[in-house]
Amino acid sequence: MAIDVYDQLTTFTKMLGNLDAILGKAEDDAKTRNIDPQVFIQGRLAPDMLPFVKQIQIATDHAKGVASRLSGQEPPKWVDDEQTFADLHARIAKTIDHVKSFEPEQFEGWEDRDVELRFPSTTFRFKGKDYLINFAVPNFYFHYTTAYLILRHNGVQIGKRDYLG
Repeated sequence: MAIDVYDQLTTFTKMLGNLDAILGKAEDDAKTRNIDPQVFIQGRLAPDMLPFVKQIQIATDHAKGVASRLSGQEPPKWVDDEQTFADLHARIAKTIDHVKSFEPEQFEGWEDRDVELRFPSTTFRFKGKDYLINFAVPNFYFHYTTAYLILRHNGVQIGKRDYLG
């Protein structure tokens, strides 16, 4: 059975919708327990890990990156300046809108499309299928799960049903 990248995009948008709902629960929890929202937004599981806000930024970057790169386009560049729950809700919504803006026919030949990711200290080169399966999807779920765990660690009453939607 062939992998359909367009089906993967619908999974990203579903999971981002779940993340948005989880974020809403964290927002409500902060109000209910009279906790400064920054406790959650800057929360970490360990001192050397990235904070919650960065986990959401990176998860959304992977979703928009897959849609863009595997359709042969450059992903939009967004400033990582989110500081509030409202900012994070907007980031997730913007990502969902971006991912949903693509049509299936835009992904013809995606498996063999060249993908290059440049970072300050290294460059990764992939073919489309390898990028999707071995880099983008695992990274998306790593950051999605870490965001979930940061909130759960801080006492937000969320569970598997919230995670899966």
